Order: sequence, then C-alpha cells, then structure tokens
Amino acid sequence: MTLHQGIAGASMVVLLGAACGSDSGTAGDGEDSSTTAAPASTGADSDASGASEGVTTTADATSSATTTADEPGTSTGDDGPEPPAAYEKWLKVELPGTVCGNGSQYKFFINYKEGAKDLMIMLEPGGACWDYESCSGQQGVMGAAHPDGIPDDLMDAAGQSANISPLIRRNSMAPTSDWNLVYVPYCTGDVHTGNNVITYEDPLGQNPPLEFHHAGHTNVQAITEYLGKQLPDLDRLFVTGCSAGGAGALINYYFFRSKLAAKRGYLMDDSGPIFPSSGFSQPLHTKIRKSWNVDSIFTELPPNAPITDDFGVLNTHLADLFPDDRLSTVFFQRDYNYSRYSYERFYADNSKEDIMKYWGSDTDLLVDLYETRPNLGYYLPYWRKLNDSHCVSIVTYLDTEIEELDMDLSDFVDELLDDKAPVGRYRESFQPDEDL
Repeated sequence: MTLHQGIAGASMVVLLGAACGSDSGTAGDGEDSSTTAAPASTGADSDASGASEGVTTTADATSSATTTADEPGTSTGDDGPEPPAAYEKWLKVELPGTVCGNGSQYKFFINYKEGAKDLMIMLEPGGACWDYESCSGQQGVMGAAHPDGIPDDLMDAAGQSANISPLIRRNSMAPTSDWNLVYVPYCTGDVHTGNNVITYEDPLGQNPPLEFHHAGHTNVQAITEYLGKQLPDLDRLFVTGCSAGGAGALINYYFFRSKLAAKRGYLMDDSGPIFPSSGFSQPLHTKIRKSWNVDSIFTELPPNAPITDDFGVLNTHLADLFPDDRLSTVFFQRDYNYSRYSYERFYADNSKEDIMKYWGSDTDLLVDLYETRPNLGYYLPYWRKLNDSHCVSIVTYLDTEIEELDMDLSDFVDELLDDKAPVGRYRESFQPDEDL
C-alpha cells in the first residue's frame, strides 16, 4: 500500500529545512570556551523522582479549543499506572529534574489509545549546537527546535508538530495510527543525548557567557522511567525520529528498549545516521564528544563495545544486543541539510559537490557496516525537492519512492513492522541530473 498525505503547510517545511542548520564558516575549534560546569546527572536520581513525585500531566485541547482535562494528581510511586486524563488527545507531561537548554522546565507529550499494547516514541528534529555561535543562534544556526523552552500548545491539532509525520497522525493510514504515541520535543541542542552543563564564551568578547544545559540524556531517562510505569506491558515498541530526532532515536534505543517491557522492538533512524568515525564524520564526532560529555553516556552501555573509539559501532552493538529486533536507517542520498551540519564547519572545501562527496563516502561505510548484521536494514532513496532531501518520513511519503523497486517509505515501514519478512535493504541507483 502506498500512503500519500498532503503537505501540512509551509511552516512545517521551514522548521525541518533548518532541522540541522549550519553556517558557512569553517571549523571553529578554538572558539569554544573552557568547560567549567560539572556534568549533569546521568538520570538515575532524577528519573526516580520524576516517575513518582510531582508529575504534572494535563490534556491539550486537540479536539476543542477550550477543552482541558483535570490533572490526575501526584503519584505515590507505589501504585500502578495512573489512568490517562484523556484518550486520543495529546497530554503534556512535566517531570521534575528535566530541563531545556536554557534551564526552563522540559515537557513531553503522550497520546493514549484505549486498549493499545503498542507504543511508538518519536523524537523531534531541530538542529544541534556545540559552541557559542551555534548555541546562541548566531549566523542563522539552529541550535535546537525550541531554544527558549517548549510551548504548552506544541501538539495543538492545527500545529506542525502534531502533523509532522503520517506515523504520528491518528487519521492517517499508517500502521501506527492506533498505537500509543509519545512525542519527545527537542530543546537541548544535543540530538537528545547530551549529559553536560557547559559555559560557552563569546569568542569576540562582546556578549556575556552562555550557560547551556545539554540535558537530552537525563530527559530521556526520566521519560523512560515514566513510560515504564504508565505502560508496563507492551507488545511492540517502535522508536523513530528524523534529523536530530533520528540520531536521538538510534543513540537512545538501548535505554528505551532495555527499560520498557516490550516483547518486540523496532527502530527507524530517519536522516540522522551515525556514520563510522573512520570517515568524514570524525571531526564532528570529536567535537560533540567534548561539548556534550558523550563518554559519560557510553559508560552506561554494556561494556563489550568500543563505541568511544568509533561512534559507528553503536549500530552493530545494538544489533548484537537485540538480535531479534528490527533496526533500520533511512535517508536520502542527496540530503543537503544533515550533510552540511556534519561537514560544513569542519572542512575548507564546502561546495555542494564537496559536501555530497563526503556524505556519499560515509554512506558507503555505513552500508558496508549494516550488511554485517541480518537485523540491520536501510532504505536509501536518491533525492526529492522537499526540504533539500532531508527527512524521509516528514509531512508526506510523496516522492520517497525507489521507482526501480516499485516501493516507497510506507512500504518499507510496513515491511519493517512485519516480523515474518527479512529486514530489507534498499538503495536507489544513481539518478543523473535529478538533483539540479
């Protein structure tokens, strides 16, 4: 079946067009300040309190502009799941100890389906930052989707986030339309995976220092603890997201999968590939490793994978940890958004063809890596005009097809969720003059 959904509006494309924004400067390693703040919590303490004390849950008005459900109150932590304030409405959840990059209260959203035993978690896209210029938003760099904090009405029915993908719409024909749905907003500039409070100095000395909370990991840990209490028995868990959310889906898959009681697990990293560090992504990996304190998160993974030496190993490590899960990456081979984020500030040669050369080389490395494990799959169409070929699953599946295989992304998703089918690997052939 082919699912074609209409474009949800120009504002959606604007958001995703900057999903991994970059500037035209060269690498700025010398522009970071020294790091003086202590790393944030790994999440163990705040997770426990977030799941049992002071949890605030409210229903956003997705069907009526004035409907607000009563707050369900504070859990003691000793009872079972709290009854949802509403079904098929986006409910805002605030957990103690979770913060955005500017220190404001973090919040995420859950949409329950009565009787559902399946859960999809979608992580929001929206850039990344690792120095003063990017985290302050200078030069048009998008450091995070919500640098000033997350609005309460983020999932309003008419808004772009509630319509970001067919996979998250109740009125779509997507296989997830009758699942429990969780939307994880993005405001920490660290592809949902940082573990650091850092002070960035203005390299020009014109503005005061900027304290930034790269708290994505702590937030995800708290969300996972909360979901484990609310949804203690699941049949299927599907973790996905695009751009920063795609990278976050891959990086956080172990934590979601190991702490939520699901019988089967599925992953689709959309346009946030974690390439082997032996390729052109190595300078970026080195940069974020310091700014986001990534090594502290690796210590929480099982000890038998040398991920600190090669970020790409995370792909095969997950496949080995969960050999019965179905794990995939999808992206366009001419993605001119995430690719710029990955290379533009780290290499002097920055023409489009230079960027595409780096991207193509790293793609080859990732494909070779994926073909070493039977439960790793990929779907790599060539190009589409929408959003500079960035994010395959956003807005619509129109123009996501691989014509020579007579399939589009909806077919791939159906196959990914079909436990009886092999995990598919599809890469469109070179299409001359298509991307002009």
